[in-house]
Amino acid sequence: MRIDVLGTVQARRDDGSPIDLGGPRHREVLARLVAAEGRMVTTDTLIDDLWSRATAGSLGALRTFVAALRRAIEPDRPPRTPPRVLITQGPGYALRLPRGATDVDRFQDALAKARHCPEGVVDLGEALASWRGPAYADLPEAAWAKRERTRLQELRLQGVELRASILLDSGRGADLVADLGAHIAEHPWREPAWGLLARALYRDGRQADALATLRRARTMLVEQLGLDPGPDLQRLETDILTRSATLEPTREPAPRPWSGTGARLGPRTRMDLARTLALVGGDALVSSRRDRLAAIQAAEQTGDVALTARVIGAYDVPAIWSRADDSRQSRAVVEAAERALTALGPGGPTDLRARLLATVAVESRGGDTCDTALKNAHEAEALARGLNDPPLLAFALNGVFLQSFARPGLAPQRDTIGAELVSLSTRHGLPTFAILGRLVRLQSASALGDLEAASVHAVAAEELAAAHESPLVTVLTAWFRARVTAARSTEPGGPSPAAAAAAYRAADDALATAGMPGLRRGLLPLALLGLRLLHNRPAPTDSQLDWGPFLPWATPLVLLAQGRVEDARVSLAATPEPPRDHLQEALWCLTAHVAVRLDEPEIAVRAAVALRDARAEHAGAASGMLTLGPVESYLAEAEACAAADQ
Repeated sequence: MRIDVLGTVQARRDDGSPIDLGGPRHREVLARLVAAEGRMVTTDTLIDDLWSRATAGSLGALRTFVAALRRAIEPDRPPRTPPRVLITQGPGYALRLPRGATDVDRFQDALAKARHCPEGVVDLGEALASWRGPAYADLPEAAWAKRERTRLQELRLQGVELRASILLDSGRGADLVADLGAHIAEHPWREPAWGLLARALYRDGRQADALATLRRARTMLVEQLGLDPGPDLQRLETDILTRSATLEPTREPAPRPWSGTGARLGPRTRMDLARTLALVGGDALVSSRRDRLAAIQAAEQTGDVALTARVIGAYDVPAIWSRADDSRQSRAVVEAAERALTALGPGGPTDLRARLLATVAVESRGGDTCDTALKNAHEAEALARGLNDPPLLAFALNGVFLQSFARPGLAPQRDTIGAELVSLSTRHGLPTFAILGRLVRLQSASALGDLEAASVHAVAAEELAAAHESPLVTVLTAWFRARVTAARSTEPGGPSPAAAAAAYRAADDALATAGMPGLRRGLLPLALLGLRLLHNRPAPTDSQLDWGPFLPWATPLVLLAQGRVEDARVSLAATPEPPRDHLQEALWCLTAHVAVRLDEPEIAVRAAVALRDARAEHAGAASGMLTLGPVESYLAEAEACAAADQ
């Protein structure tokens, strides 16, 4: 058996077949024991490491995880025979594995060998290449994993620099410049790395660049840290100026079976890691977006159009929200995809074109190019259907969904998309897109006021998320349940408005660490405003509220609540049309609401025209996260205001 933790946690049998380790807690137990390197870990320590707050059932749960892991690791072990791998020892558990059964073992052994024997540089290079991302990448919040990740990352950086030093001593140089430059860009405070880059440049015949590198290091250290370069860098600068013989190779040429330093992963590997981390949420999701763009840029630098197209199209992470978390990053991805489409031409591989078109559709959500993006989405869908490629079709349908907000009132069409996603994904084993389909259907049922159907989809999404490790789902369904509480607070005997407000705030607290600023910013104030409108209360006048992107539509109501009628009128006149996204009905209803109260029939007419096709829906409920009440009530007021002016 082989266990790998230098990246996401995974295990394989000797024949290479993967071992199903179970859910995230199972993997964390195994990973924690790997980190102990064969030493016993007490049950108390494991419980403390797995749960921020232990309960009476924690020990039983831990034993359940261990039992399941034993069945997965040793499936052929006869009943009632002691385990040989994950053993009970004293008050805890330990892993009994031969040295080298984990990638951590192999990496640390290769590093130790290279430190004592330069011929070990080949093994070190291979060990560095085996890193698939940060250690324990799918356990980003665990305190013990953070400590171990920090330790291993430092060893990795030392390994990168040791390998470069050995290769420079053996006469290599030119082929190290790019990788060492990337290494320094990511870790600019490592003085040894600056010296290695200067040596590599000198070995490449670039004496001036080598000196400039050392002077850049000095400037950075002095200006940002107030430190002078160490004696090694100072001595190296003198040696380069004088072309000292000490810079000549001191060893026989080293073998060259591996082409990288380990400073960066290849673009395809980095994109695969980004896809994995995106499903974790939180800091991992933020990192995944950054890594995604870096992988695209690295692929473009190769000049290989097909590789670039594959890397761009590989990030088929389901997207449920119609506003990007980082609009600049999304534009950069769209521009890269469009460049790749142009380079491939209309005769390029159909699957690559479809993935690029779907990427453009997904990343153009909520923008000003909806017509073009919708065309791209439908073209990607048609190509995927022609190829009979279910995963590609699911990705394309995600693009069609995100471009289905061209006007208010399209919840039934989105429900059709969601139903196909559920059916397609269930038939072909695409759990993340099955979750997306359920959430799409939840949103559509919520928009139409069918809270019973929406609740069924919420439960189904949560069950899939629990089975397939998608922790962000419960963050979204918590908002849905707050939306239900808000709606029922208007019913006789229903929950109080205070209970609904508390539910919204609790859901917002969970969203705070989910890594989705495009969704979160301004959402809580808008939800609480909707709750006030449900109970015929004025808008809040708290000047500290962060309305985020909803400020232009909230401002007239706030001014009106403050009694500043003329200011509210001026603000209303300047209110733009809402963006074409999940909340456009809500924002049109806010416009209609203020127009009626300020007796502005022309604006009321404009809002009424926009809302007519959404008459059967609930304002804001297409988000599945909040509600301002039935669109019909806002529409009726706006139409009455317009009629009174005629």
